[in-house]
Amino acid sequence: MITLKPIPRALVPVDSEAADRISGRNYDEFQGDEEVRALIQRQPQSVLRVTMPHCDAPTGDAMLEEGGPEALARAAENMRALIDGPQTRVIEHALWVYQITSPRQPSLRQIGLGGLARSREILTESTPDGVIIRNEGVREYKARGRADLIEHTQALIGTVNNAVDDEDGSFTAALEQYADARPSDLRTEDEHGDRHDVWLVTDPAEVERFVALLARAPQAYVADGNHRSAAAALLGLEGFLAVFFPAARMGLAPYNRLVQAPEITPPQLLTGLERAFEVRCLGERPDYQPQVPKHIGLYCKSKGEGAAGTWYELRPKEGTYDPADAVADIDADIVQRHLFDALLGITDPRDERLTFVGGDRDATYLRQRVDDGPFDLAVTLAPVTIEQFIAVCHQRKFMPPKSTWFSPKIRVGLVMALLGC
Repeated sequence: MITLKPIPRALVPVDSEAADRISGRNYDEFQGDEEVRALIQRQPQSVLRVTMPHCDAPTGDAMLEEGGPEALARAAENMRALIDGPQTRVIEHALWVYQITSPRQPSLRQIGLGGLARSREILTESTPDGVIIRNEGVREYKARGRADLIEHTQALIGTVNNAVDDEDGSFTAALEQYADARPSDLRTEDEHGDRHDVWLVTDPAEVERFVALLARAPQAYVADGNHRSAAAALLGLEGFLAVFFPAARMGLAPYNRLVQAPEITPPQLLTGLERAFEVRCLGERPDYQPQVPKHIGLYCKSKGEGAAGTWYELRPKEGTYDPADAVADIDADIVQRHLFDALLGITDPRDERLTFVGGDRDATYLRQRVDDGPFDLAVTLAPVTIEQFIAVCHQRKFMPPKSTWFSPKIRVGLVMALLGC
């Protein structure tokens, strides 16, 4: 069973206009620090001034060292200003119902329940009976960085996104019934036109009812935020900020790759690829973003000065993956083994020659980065399915690195948890 507790002291925007000014994207949704810095300059009350304090600078040259003492002190200062300012208020013993609707997926009503999940319920070697299953390994330095931010701000700001099975639909129905009964307390729209609605749940009877409903779920799967949950556990905190969405209501978007591989020519690459893939040249076809697994896009930069590159479709041959192995069946793993490792010598997915591009950037963006920038290849992958994701979790394995981009993303700064007195 999943245990969820209300937040003893929750910091929330005073209204929807304040939510527009304060809320923002997660730190890992940006392509670089300069993009964050520019956004803070346009939106000076953004919660990014707390979550990415080193980017809170008037110019690029003035940015601080990420995770350094000055940046952490800046985070604490900015958090105090956020708490004391007129844009936020504190509510006590609160859960929240959270709904995201997207014009890109108009039929998908993503709705979930937020609160404090228990750190000791995360499945690890030291907690083998844990019921919250991570989808990837945790790097200690990244968890430590998030933990340092929590310590200095005395707040949980980043939210962990979790999927739960809801076979009989009772959890989903209860959430929708609650949301349909009254207008939301907070509403904001993000950069993609996705609408985020928050209903604050403070009535003790309603809190108890929702806690009991979620407790019926035998397990949950961490969709996004492994390091945020690990940071809370590292500090010995009882809970971490979390939202639990019914898995059937969650959407996934592509997670693509840009590659630096100047040493290999397109003919050499294509000849090598034919050992593992059926290769089809797409010719004049528009930028190619697959939507079905086992269809992989590859854009090769032309070696001719000023010439356009070429898109190809790759179809993995039989024997290049194992359908019984939930990890080896995923396109990201197939590409890693048969393209990056076998042909380019990039054996580590963290190699600096690979740049991962989330689902908020399209195939045209990738092609342009290849044509205009230092990259030689773009690889476009179909979104992982929710069934593939859950199959990996059930096998107690980790997803291939940078393979799941759940979309729409949880908005940061709509509900935060204050620690201490």
